[in-house]
Amino acid sequence: MIILVEIIILLTLFIIVFLHTPKFGRLPGNKRKEKITASPNFRDGQFQNVNHTPSLTEGVSFSEVLFNFLFKEHPGKIPVKPLPAIKTDLKNLKQDENVLIWFGHSSYFFRLDGKNFLVDPVLCGSASPLPFGTKAFKGTNNYRWQDLPEIDCLFITHDHWDHLDYETVKAIRPQVGKVVCGLGVGEHLERWGYDEGMIIEKDWNEGFELFRGFNVDTVPARHFSGRGLTRNQTLWMSFVLKTPSKKIFIGGDSGYDTHFARIGERFGPFDLAILENGQYDANWRYIHMLPEEILKAATELRANQLLPVHSGKFSLSNHTWQEPFEMITKNNEAVNMKLLTPKIGEKVDLNATDQVFDKWWREV
Repeated sequence: MIILVEIIILLTLFIIVFLHTPKFGRLPGNKRKEKITASPNFRDGQFQNVNHTPSLTEGVSFSEVLFNFLFKEHPGKIPVKPLPAIKTDLKNLKQDENVLIWFGHSSYFFRLDGKNFLVDPVLCGSASPLPFGTKAFKGTNNYRWQDLPEIDCLFITHDHWDHLDYETVKAIRPQVGKVVCGLGVGEHLERWGYDEGMIIEKDWNEGFELFRGFNVDTVPARHFSGRGLTRNQTLWMSFVLKTPSKKIFIGGDSGYDTHFARIGERFGPFDLAILENGQYDANWRYIHMLPEEILKAATELRANQLLPVHSGKFSLSNHTWQEPFEMITKNNEAVNMKLLTPKIGEKVDLNATDQVFDKWWREV
């Protein structure tokens, strides 16, 4: 009994120390708390979605979901072969190129109207704080932070591990000009060496000039946040980016809800919408869109083109890794929206309307 108690005490101490390592970031301190608690989106001690958003679908228990995820077999979740990828030289793009390069999952770089943007970069090969946690599919981690050029603006949609990577974000700090993120997320960044003056930390429904001719509006998403045991102390969001030539919807993780139509009415049409397409499940339908909802959201946003992301690199759900690509392709037969489905690293020409992409996932 004494040995068991000692083991429990040591394990508890290890967990406490582990949760305070730099990679977990830091909960918002006093200087941020005043602004956070004044937000109309912060109620009952945490940030809230626009509409009621259960973590799990009604009638589903956490123990059932955990057992299903850990112990039931789900064939096809991991590719049997390395995924095809292209290595584009990001440091030698032409000055006048308007291009986007997807890194897999929800990480991507784009150069537009002379500025370099980076969104939710996770280039460490893992979506977990644990060494044995979720690893990137073979062939998908061919970009590292050293491959990135100077970044004029880094967008962070929320602080989950598969969107805010400590290793990548800390490493690129010297080459980042500005960071745009939700309330509270700046606390993580400051712990990792970012200067307060370079962080633009916003609530939903705020607009500002990013650079001359470049404007950002912050808009809601339907999700949650947290890197440790405490949830929803930082704000999750999406962004509307207006440049001299384009209007882009930078979507963070989000379940389907009324906010897409409202954003479309206020800011649409969009030249491009970037929306999550993957890691969904009927058991948690409120925090990630199901396949039949993604094109509906894009239509309500009044998007001319859609780049589906949040797939193709990590397995965080129970569906096969190809299913998000197959389902959106099939569902689009009735919608006929212009879909952008590049390989990892393949150039997407943001000026083109007729660029064609292979159904590369069928080759694996």
